Amino acid sequence: MFKNSKKLIILLALVVAAAVAFTGCGQKKEEAPKEEEKAAGLSGSITIAGSTSVQPLSEELAEAFMSKNSGVTINVQGGGSSAGIKAAKEGAAQIGASSRELKSEEKDGINEYMIALDGIAVVVNSKNEINELTMEQIQKIFTGEVTNWKDFGGQDAAITVVNREAGSGTYGAFEELVIGSDKKYTDKALTQPSTGAVRTTVAGDVNAIGYISLGSLNDEVKGIKVDGVEPTVENVKSGAFKISRPFLYLTKGEPNEVSKAFIDFVMSAEGQNIVKDAHFIPTN
Repeated sequence: MFKNSKKLIILLALVVAAAVAFTGCGQKKEEAPKEEEKAAGLSGSITIAGSTSVQPLSEELAEAFMSKNSGVTINVQGGGSSAGIKAAKEGAAQIGASSRELKSEEKDGINEYMIALDGIAVVVNSKNEINELTMEQIQKIFTGEVTNWKDFGGQDAAITVVNREAGSGTYGAFEELVIGSDKKYTDKALTQPSTGAVRTTVAGDVNAIGYISLGSLNDEVKGIKVDGVEPTVENVKSGAFKISRPFLYLTKGEPNEVSKAFIDFVMSAEGQNIVKDAHFIPTN
């Protein structure tokens, strides 16, 4: 009887050990999917290069996307729209950024995504008494045909024209929309490398005039009416304000998985709300 009891105890011990081992295996199996899920999470890096007008918006969108995808790093660079188009075509950046329409010869092999609309505000120093100009008057200023504010009812003072560098999307869009194909910018203008630099220069010179992205307009400078229309989001959206342009993301062919996920986020309701909050115009 003692022998039988001993056998029973040994049997029970084996059963318990087997149960513990089985439970341990079960726990490992339950943990495995968690590791697989972690490994399958979105990861990688994206370089966005191009328009300095698009750059601040890209930085906001990138920050929001990275907060939701900790495995993704997005590096946002400037350089101008032409540089962004070139970077996309050559694969130097996963996403190029342009603040002007692409020329026909630039479109080959490029996928375009319009992420926002923007107006270009013509700005003067806040102390300048000029509040409105016509499109023709603005053209005459930036081509050097008129050089004194008194010709428009202002002070007897030479106009300081502040321009962007060739290759800038803002430069190209303003040239197309205001200057025209049969005229050229004045060669006496001060040239600045970014939207912020134009704004700072105009803010520091009472006789200066320049043009900047509508999303970069603040109380440092005064955005004047053009043909009687104020430079506002509502007026760009309605088509009343004529100096406007698209913000484009560009990829060489189809984007890779990480870039596609980011572009999808930008085009989503959440991404377009960020566009709106940055004072640009959502595309949807």
